[in-house]
Amino acid sequence: MPSDCRPSPSPSWRIRRPPHDPAAGGWDARLVVLLDRSFNALHRRYENFLHDTLNWVPVTAVFSLIVLSTIYFLWATAKEELAPPEDQGVLIMSAQAAPNSTLQQRQLYSRAVYETFVKHPETDHVFQLDIPGQTLAGMVLKPWNERKATAARLLPGVTQELGHIAGLRAALFQPPPLPGAFGFPVQFVIQTTEPFEKLNGVASAFAQEAQKSGMFFFIDNDLRYDLPQSTVVIDRELAAQLGLTMKDVGGALSSLLGGGYVNYFSFYDRAYKVIPQVQQTDRLNADQLNSTYIRTASGDSIPLSTVVHITTKTIPQALNRFQQQNAATISGVPFIGVTQGDAIEYMQKLGARALPQGYSVDYAGPSRQYVQESSALLFTLGFACIIIFLALAAQFESFRDPIIILVSVPMSICGALIFVNLFGTLGIGAVSLNIYTKVGLVTLIGLISKHGILIVEFANNLQRQGISKREAVEKAAGIRLRPILMTTGAMVLGVVPLLIASGAGAVSRFNMGLVIATGVAIGTLFTLFVVPAMYLLLAADHSKRATGEALPAPGGHAGTR
Repeated sequence: MPSDCRPSPSPSWRIRRPPHDPAAGGWDARLVVLLDRSFNALHRRYENFLHDTLNWVPVTAVFSLIVLSTIYFLWATAKEELAPPEDQGVLIMSAQAAPNSTLQQRQLYSRAVYETFVKHPETDHVFQLDIPGQTLAGMVLKPWNERKATAARLLPGVTQELGHIAGLRAALFQPPPLPGAFGFPVQFVIQTTEPFEKLNGVASAFAQEAQKSGMFFFIDNDLRYDLPQSTVVIDRELAAQLGLTMKDVGGALSSLLGGGYVNYFSFYDRAYKVIPQVQQTDRLNADQLNSTYIRTASGDSIPLSTVVHITTKTIPQALNRFQQQNAATISGVPFIGVTQGDAIEYMQKLGARALPQGYSVDYAGPSRQYVQESSALLFTLGFACIIIFLALAAQFESFRDPIIILVSVPMSICGALIFVNLFGTLGIGAVSLNIYTKVGLVTLIGLISKHGILIVEFANNLQRQGISKREAVEKAAGIRLRPILMTTGAMVLGVVPLLIASGAGAVSRFNMGLVIATGVAIGTLFTLFVVPAMYLLLAADHSKRATGEALPAPGGHAGTR
């Protein structure tokens, strides 16, 4: 063999570490290397697992349908309310005394309420308002950093203490967390065209059944036949025989019961009203008519009860109407842990079962606001999906690709509802389906759709280069895995402050943060496997079109795109 044709010696390979290798740096460089290696291993496992799952696309499709069907049951079983109760630093008390109670009696009740409030160290000050038959009061709490107990923790104990005040029926509740309607959380209206006497019996029986349910620690019916009314009846014939005129009898009664003034008198340059009236101690009850005398035409004095007697009957304190019909409002304060939605749902079922024909139901106050707003979310979700679908259809110039992308939306909603049900059942964080969690669900539509856009867009581009549909979607999902996980991690970490919030507004922030974090995390997991499977089933095959365009024409050369 010629010398110039001798095989060259085998080259010796030697690994030389670059002088600026990140692995030779500090802890941050080593962390980068560790993350890269971990992600590369995760990337390989994901591609292998995705390849296996795409061999069983019908199984993935059935799994998607099962997840989609569970949304209805998760939604129906979740606790629902307009907004979670927030600690606003005040507890409102509404109480009813006896309808014939005097001002002095109500002042005694107010003093007992005041002493009940101020003995708690969390109380800052108290305000009270006494009106005939009702007492309104507020227990204003100290700022958050000056007390340990929240309003929700104080409410059951203070309510029990108020129940020990004899002669006063009190209800304590937190003010509504949203502006608008004010009053008891549950206000269920029973309305009919029948007389109030029949309505009173139906409403009273309804309120008693609601109290037996164990869901309310306070139930009130505003149609109450408990106000005694006394009517003065004058024996006109006997008065005439005694020489008395109606003016004489009326003058005696006015001095006993009237409160009008006849003139003024001046005393030390100040004017005072002259009110002819017997002392209060002499006009407390109807029997004191025997102590009032009237002079007859003959000059004799006889008791006023000789020509006057009193009849007493019970009448309602107020006759209310709602939507131009006779109505009675059943107001209630649910126990802690019973949401507004659960209470209203029970009222609806009780009304359908117990109310006779000719009676209908309606809602007032916060309950009406809840019923009106709860149904609006479905329309909001529908419009959000339609708008996103139209935008994606314009971007991809296809009606198939938006459907593939939006498949991940029910997956994320299902993941969020799982934790809403779980936390609501365990009573953690007062989680429920409310206006904040529903805003989070609408937000999920836009957040989770981005993952499908990354996969579908890249897979379509790969198909146009001549790659088959399955190979294109596998490669696209693998390449887009890292940005999908990075954006998911960024979004989940971004709502961590909402999950660990404390103080004023913490409950609302926790509800919204929980839905976004769990929905994005679980929705991303489903997206990585469901979207590629749906792509194989629904996406157009662009690779055939690309291959056809690349074939040379008869007698010519292949065209160039």
